[in-house]
Amino acid sequence: MFRSLFPIARRASERFDPFFALQRDMGRLFENDFRDVAGPAVLAPSMDIKETDKGIQVEAELPGVEEKDLQVTYNGGVLTIKGEKKAEKETEKSGYHLSERSYGSFVRSLSIDDVDANRIEASFKNGVLKVMLPRQATAATKTIEVKASK
Repeated sequence: MFRSLFPIARRASERFDPFFALQRDMGRLFENDFRDVAGPAVLAPSMDIKETDKGIQVEAELPGVEEKDLQVTYNGGVLTIKGEKKAEKETEKSGYHLSERSYGSFVRSLSIDDVDANRIEASFKNGVLKVMLPRQATAATKTIEVKASK
């Protein structure tokens, strides 16, 4: 600990760079002290998004989430998936020493344009939410002749 407080070069040719030392120390702080906050405690579903001939298909992994705790909306070109993973309540007291499972609410939003909102379908099975967003029928392209004005 005292080494970091007194920056002394080992050789005369080595120079102390205070900005490098600050960057190194800040990196250590976030790696060690905030590992649990930035790591598994973040509750956001993993997603696969693929384009098919019918439209855009979104699949979200939601293990431990129940169908009644999900809400899927499409408004103004934005698909929003909201949900909550609730903690299981036990009547007995357990002696936990480590818990890496995350509980709480989450929201994921995706910007997806040209969707026929009236034909969007969603299904939920085995912890996987599938949302099919059909493409909106596009109007035929027409070339318009430009005439010179008199």
